[in-house]
Amino acid sequence: MSRPDRMTDTSNPWSVPIAVIQIPETGVARDIEAGPQEREAMATLGGLLGVASAKASLLLTPIKGGHVHVTGRVWGRVGQTCVVTLDPIESDFDEDIDLMFAPPSQIRELAESVDEDIESDEETPDPPEPIENGFIDLGRLATDAVFLGLDPYPRKPDAVFEPPVEHIDPDEHPFAALKALKGDASAPVPKKPRGG
Repeated sequence: MSRPDRMTDTSNPWSVPIAVIQIPETGVARDIEAGPQEREAMATLGGLLGVASAKASLLLTPIKGGHVHVTGRVWGRVGQTCVVTLDPIESDFDEDIDLMFAPPSQIRELAESVDEDIESDEETPDPPEPIENGFIDLGRLATDAVFLGLDPYPRKPDAVFEPPVEHIDPDEHPFAALKALKGDASAPVPKKPRGG
């Protein structure tokens, strides 16, 4: 998964903060699962019919310079609406996580170095996410992954879109009005009388 767009602080239905200072040098693994209230709030935020499950298994590894590398995956099941039939359907998601976090003071400098690398042909990494107030919020990270992993146009496996068939009335074609104004061309044209 690439760098997700951050949600606003007022839209954080699943919060599982972990203090960076408490991460040992060998790293730390965390398995998290959204509870019923968190899943309901996620569904509301994402415009979903529901979130049946949302789980994450993550590994946080400290890197020198105050950075933290977060890897793992987020998976679960949500309720969506089929874009063809408008029936409710359930969709599974399974997103890989591979993100770097850094102190906010380093973000701008690192982002600028990424911008300079864009001109090269090699694939450039995304700039890191900020470590906010000394914490990384695993729940927020997982929520972002849930929304990124969803199909924006979900459809039932057997759903086929069939455009409505329009029956064209010959009297309603674009030139029908012109024909009416011109009159019936097949009618005989009256002859002028001879003489005066």
